[in-house]
Amino acid sequence: MRLHRSLYVRAQTPSPSNDDNQVSPEITSSKNVDNLEDEVRRVRNSPAGEPSKLRYGLITGLATAGLVETAYLTWMKLQGGPVSCPLGGTGCDDVLNSKYGTIFGVPLSLVGMLAYGTVTLLASRMATNPKDRFIEEEGLVKWLLLASTTVMGVASTYFMYILNDKLGGASCTYCVGSAILSISLLLCTLVSFNPGDLRNVAGIQLTAGVSVALVLSAAFNDIDSASFRSGDIDIPYESPEVTHVSNAKEIALAKQLKAIGAKMYGAFWCSHCFEQKQMLGKEAVKYLEYVECYPEGYRSGVKIAKECDEINIQGFPTWVINGQQYSGELEFEKLVELSGLSTSESAQ
Repeated sequence: MRLHRSLYVRAQTPSPSNDDNQVSPEITSSKNVDNLEDEVRRVRNSPAGEPSKLRYGLITGLATAGLVETAYLTWMKLQGGPVSCPLGGTGCDDVLNSKYGTIFGVPLSLVGMLAYGTVTLLASRMATNPKDRFIEEEGLVKWLLLASTTVMGVASTYFMYILNDKLGGASCTYCVGSAILSISLLLCTLVSFNPGDLRNVAGIQLTAGVSVALVLSAAFNDIDSASFRSGDIDIPYESPEVTHVSNAKEIALAKQLKAIGAKMYGAFWCSHCFEQKQMLGKEAVKYLEYVECYPEGYRSGVKIAKECDEINIQGFPTWVINGQQYSGELEFEKLVELSGLSTSESAQ
């Protein structure tokens, strides 16, 4: 057996020759070809890629959490409703509605939602890819993730500076949570690179970080920090005047809503609440059961009216009709349907 192995090895070893240009004979044994194919198959089927997929799964989970948070904040920003801080207080709402809550006219929460959405799509693709495609695509995807999470990490750090320096250290659970998620995503992404790769792109990362900080500084440069501290917000109560003249069917609807005990909860500063009243008209509004959630005005530390707090208002306006809550401005036809007003009465 040893002799056979020795001869086999010797048969593959090039014989010494004085001719420097002599090419060693190729191994054409079918057994060797089979061995090579087995080796390739073993590498492809090795579990080496599994830890990477687990890491991409973790990144997907973190980014999804950020996506849900920023989607909620964006929805509340567009709806004009109050944001409830998980740890209590009005700091989250103050920050969301301050001038630092938008950048170039776009809600910051919307920008964050797009960023988290991008990371979620990239990471989830890698976490669910077959191994062949995983190997082919990982090189590109991990660099895209690095670019995205670097920008997010720098931006979150800058926003923490805004929160503490420009907004007087206002309490904002969502802001802190988003910063933690962004930094965690960056760290999880960095793990997929070796030190040599990171050294090669350190300059690019530094340039990207400085660029993001400069853009944010330019966007917020004209805001006077003192006038927008959370403690300076003070909006006195003033109910806007409804000018639309109600017709017969609008008055009939308002009477029907009152008859079934329906209520509309709103805030004097909410444009959607005003539009809802304007749709019904000034005569119909007199019959409407309307609950003002901030009758004493809106300022830092003010509490929402007890009646509004008891039903856990999530946005303005909120309708309660037949025991069901409906958030947001409702169309006339929808109110007719929910009120049970007959077609003949609404057509009058």
